[in-house]
Amino acid sequence: MTSSLLALLLCLAPPPPPGCILPDGAAITLELAVTDQERALGLMFRDVVPPETGMLFVFAEDGIWPFWMKDTMVSLDLIWLDAAGKVVEVRANVPPCRLDPCPSYAPTTKGRAVLEMVAGSATRHGIKAGTVLRFSSVPGYPLPPPTPTR
Repeated sequence: MTSSLLALLLCLAPPPPPGCILPDGAAITLELAVTDQERALGLMFRDVVPPETGMLFVFAEDGIWPFWMKDTMVSLDLIWLDAAGKVVEVRANVPPCRLDPCPSYAPTTKGRAVLEMVAGSATRHGIKAGTVLRFSSVPGYPLPPPTPTR
């Protein structure tokens, strides 16, 4: 009876929020930006981005995904990732836009996702090109490794 009740409670429990384990073992909670509207808004108009959080932009295909800082109030680290969750490029301490038009920041390597965190996070947590980040509860990301062919 007790095990049945426990199993029922586990089934009814809400799923854990999206998250990421960083290279130093720190865990952050993620907001996901997967629709065009969510990606367009991003972290705009926020006075504070807590250090234990980030926003993950997930795209349907690999590409050179440029970002800008229009209406973003705080400096950010922009971290481009491939389909497996490996960091392909980091732009650290990108300042809010004070120019018109705003400059854009693009990687030199194609990626599948971009992680935005408050400025200084990449250095503080040891995130650099080649680092693999571990994601949880992010639908469809990272992609599973390809099946070897014979």
